[in-house]
This record gives sequence, structure tokens and C-alpha cells, in this order.
Amino acid sequence: MVYLLTANSGDRPTEKRSKMSGKVYIVGGGVGREGYLTLKAKEAIAVAEVLIYDALVDDRLLQLAPSDCLKIDVGKRGGVKNTPQTKINQLLIAYCLQGKKVIRLKSGDPGVFGRIWPEISALEREACAFELIPGISSAIAAPLLAGIPLTEKDLSRCFAVFSGHQPDLLDWEALTKIDTLVILMGTRNLSKIVDRLLLQGKLASTPVAIIRNCGLGDREVFFGTLTDIVDRTADLNLSPAVIMIGEVVKLGQNLQMNLPLANKTILVTRSASQSAKFTELLQDRGARAIEMPALIITPPSSWQDLDRAIADLSSFDWLILTSANAVEYFCDRLDDLGKDTRSLAGIKIAVVGKKTAVTLKKYSLNPDFIPPNFVADSLVEHFPPPVKGQKILFPRVETGGREVLVRELTSVGAIVTEVAAYESKCPDRIPEQAKKALETGKIDIVTFASSKTVQNFNTLLKSLENSQSLAEKLAIASIGPQTSQKCLELFGRVDIEAREYTLEGLTKAIVAAIAVN
Repeated sequence: MVYLLTANSGDRPTEKRSKMSGKVYIVGGGVGREGYLTLKAKEAIAVAEVLIYDALVDDRLLQLAPSDCLKIDVGKRGGVKNTPQTKINQLLIAYCLQGKKVIRLKSGDPGVFGRIWPEISALEREACAFELIPGISSAIAAPLLAGIPLTEKDLSRCFAVFSGHQPDLLDWEALTKIDTLVILMGTRNLSKIVDRLLLQGKLASTPVAIIRNCGLGDREVFFGTLTDIVDRTADLNLSPAVIMIGEVVKLGQNLQMNLPLANKTILVTRSASQSAKFTELLQDRGARAIEMPALIITPPSSWQDLDRAIADLSSFDWLILTSANAVEYFCDRLDDLGKDTRSLAGIKIAVVGKKTAVTLKKYSLNPDFIPPNFVADSLVEHFPPPVKGQKILFPRVETGGREVLVRELTSVGAIVTEVAAYESKCPDRIPEQAKKALETGKIDIVTFASSKTVQNFNTLLKSLENSQSLAEKLAIASIGPQTSQKCLELFGRVDIEAREYTLEGLTKAIVAAIAVN
């Protein structure tokens, strides 16, 4: 649906100016991660010149915009000074009339309590072209992500979605008769909502679910009834959350309790850009996953060595890539230098791990060799002969990496050229949510997918009081032998180790360990 309206009278814009102006895309950002973003929305964000976004939009969605995109936060947050709607309208119009592609990014679906009509009206008045791009609303997504169907043949023949922001304006007598109620922006008025329903005759035993951060890694689901849900969630920070009331909630409660990692809180220490998949694997098994990135991936301090190697690619026999980061930074740099994968013709590629191979495939490349075990030591042990005299290009992390691999290959006669393709650094601080969970002993298991995350987590943990006693309370889960070695060095133990050195393997190992205990 595309709109282009032109004013014809007074001092309003002319048709000529409309044709010269840009376009505003009013986009639904869904319920969190990129995976819940529609393809249409992702395409729009990818070409944004100006991105005007709301408070609940996940930061990672902003990274989908071009690096030179102007990003403006206009989110409305309770308890702080907010950007007036008139100011937001003015921003949309001003940048549109400058000929910009403007993305107005809202969480969920723009048409569900998204306050889009003032913006549409303002754009119409100024003859600005705009397009509406739907998103997945938390009213629809949150129940299902909590394992609760909105409708079910015998328990929920209909449902109503409403805002709990102003409960005194609602017809509670009518709402009480509806099988399933879904309430957005209602956690501050939870007790009022419960009181109104009970007053109108809703059974006190009616099940209630509160689904917090439904599309993010730290999703939490609180179950109760109209009798006890207020007490069960007292003093908890519930916002942003969806409240669901009705008999159908029982189905989700039973499902959640039967999942193998139910009631377990697991700390994920992978870098922010790589944590989503692992978090989802844990959530699918009932865990609450809190992300504490212990790695920041950045370009190397200099591209000089990598650029020199790329200019001389034809002289190499093998290219070794030991991580998804190495693949992405190497291939992207190849593109930056005006080359493509045809430059790799005649060069064999070896990778470590399934994920590295999958990432390579995104660039239309297939590995010639993957070792049977997904560790660098296995790559050396099983490397296809002949090795002696082979010229090998090894783009790697700039500091602290695969010294063993280089040493072993060199010892059998290979000529290895190491070049920095990216750098991994320790974050400056622990995210507030993870810090609070650690300090209050809410974390059951901490997971590590690389030696560096172990080292950086240990560094960050030392910034907390009683760090040693905090570490002693955590079960330590490692993705494989090299990571376990670092855990033993710094913490003196490893409680769980994956047999298959992948995120799926680590997830299986955690589930198995919980089942035994």
C-alpha cells in the first residue's frame, strides 16, 4: 500500500515539490530480534537514510540500517521526558521533503496501539509519500511464544486485545464475557484489571499469564490466577509485558513446566551479534536466557596485512577459516577491495565447524575440507596431504588465537601466512540485567563457546563484589576441550562439556546434565 497525496490550494506543497520529496515508511519492528522482522521491513531498513525509532525497538534492528544512516530516538518512556508527537511529525516531514528515505520504526505492529494516525495525518497534510509496512504484534506473538494458543476449540472461541493504560474507560461487563483477554500496557494497572474482572463475576480461579520481553532472550513467563497473580509478581519489573487471561493459559503452563530446562536461568556469553541462535535453542527448551556478551567483535587495528594477502591470493594453495567471524570479515574485505569469490579460484578452503561452513555458504562458497571434530587440533591432524610446502593463508583474530594450529602446520612443512582479519575485545562492563542476576544468585548455568569468552567473563566478574563466591554458585558449561581448558585454568572446574562442539551440542549437554540432577 503506497500513498502519495498532493495538496492543491493555499500555501500547501505543490505536486512538483511532492515529486521531489522523499518517502516515509511506517514500519512494524515486530517483537524483538531480526528473526521476527518481516522481509519487507528488513528491506526498508536496509536502505534507510533516516531512522526514527521508538523505545521498545531492539537495538540490533538499528544495526540493519546503513552505517551512514541518521538514527533518531523518539521513544516514549514512562517517568522521563518524552519527544512530543508534534516534534516527531515535524521530523518525518522535514526529512521526507529533503528527499530522504525515512523509516519510522515502531515495535510490534504500527496499527496496534502504535499512535500512527497523527503521523499519517501530518504526512497527508504536507503531501508526503508514505508506505505502511505491518509488523508482528506482541498481542499475537507473546502468547504463542509462551506456548499458549490464542484460540482453541473448547477453551477459547474468541479473544479481545485491549490497552490496560486507562482501565476506567473500558466496558468490563462486556470484557468479562470474552473467553480470552490479551492486555497490552497493563502491568502498572494489574491490580485494577484483576479487581474489575472479579467484580463483574470472572472466576477467581481463572488462569493468568504475564509474558515479559516476549521476543527477546530474557523472556519470562509468570503464571497464576486472578486470585494470586498480583502477589506472585509484586515488586517485579514486568514492563514491557503482555497480560493474558483465560482458561487457555493452562495449556501453556502445562507445556512450559514439561520442558527440560523449565525454571532454569542460563547466562549466554557469546558476542551480541552471535547470541540469538543459542538463546533461542535454550528458550525452546524452557530456559530463561540472559545475554551477557563477553566479546565485542571489531575490525583489526589495520587492514594492511589482509589487503596485501588478498592482492596476492593466487600464490596460496589453501585458505583456512576457523570461525564465522573470520569468514565474514575476510569475504566482506574481499568485496570492499572490489573483488569477489572468483578471486578464490584454484584455492582450497578448509573450515573448522559446521557454523563456519554455513556462514561460508552465504557467500556461495563450499569448503573443500572440514575436520571430523570441530576443533582446530583436528584440522591439523586430518589435514589432506600433502602438507609440506603448501602455502596457507590464515585470516584470524588479531590477538589471542590459534597459535597451536600455526605451530603444528609449520612443524610439518607448511608455509603459513597469518593475517589479522578481525579483533575481539572484552566489553567495558556487565549489562545491568546480567549484573543484577549474578549478584542476586539468579543464574544457574553460565555457558562458554570459546576460550576468550571464559577469559573475558572472568575479567568482568572481578568487577563485582564477592566475585569468587559468585562464581562458585554457577554451573559452568563449555562447548569443547579448548574452552574447557581455559575454564579449568580460571575456575578450576567444568561441570558440563559438549560432546559435539556446536551450540546444538552444548544445548544437548545442558539438557542431559539437568536430567541427571
